[in-house]
Amino acid sequence: MPRLLIATAVYAASILTAHAAEPAAPLAKVSVVFDQALPNVPGKSMKGVLVEYGPGGSSPAHMHPRSAFIYATVLEGAIRSQVNDEPAKVYHKGENFFERPGDRHAASANASDTEPAKLLAVFVVDTADKELVTPIAK
Repeated sequence: MPRLLIATAVYAASILTAHAAEPAAPLAKVSVVFDQALPNVPGKSMKGVLVEYGPGGSSPAHMHPRSAFIYATVLEGAIRSQVNDEPAKVYHKGENFFERPGDRHAASANASDTEPAKLLAVFVVDTADKELVTPIAK
């Protein structure tokens, strides 16, 4: 019986060690590629943001400025997105989705563990809003 307990403990420790050694999913690379004040809408700007995910990559849960309306197009691969309490959806190259002001982006990730994915998010936002992403505490 003691041998069985020791063997079980060693096995459990090896599993925990193996999982602890697994690298975390890489975060997204985010680049502002366009930033222009809208001359016919005082106080508003349009910002283009390129989001690039490596295989298995993701972004932590987050919100955008309360003034932001966002329209996103998948440029490469497939993106898994969950907004508010809606079910997660997968969008493929050429497909679009949007986020309304005040939405919570619970999940944003590459839907593939083997291929990269990219999306272009276009924000219409108050010009004074400089931080485009605010993490949501878990």
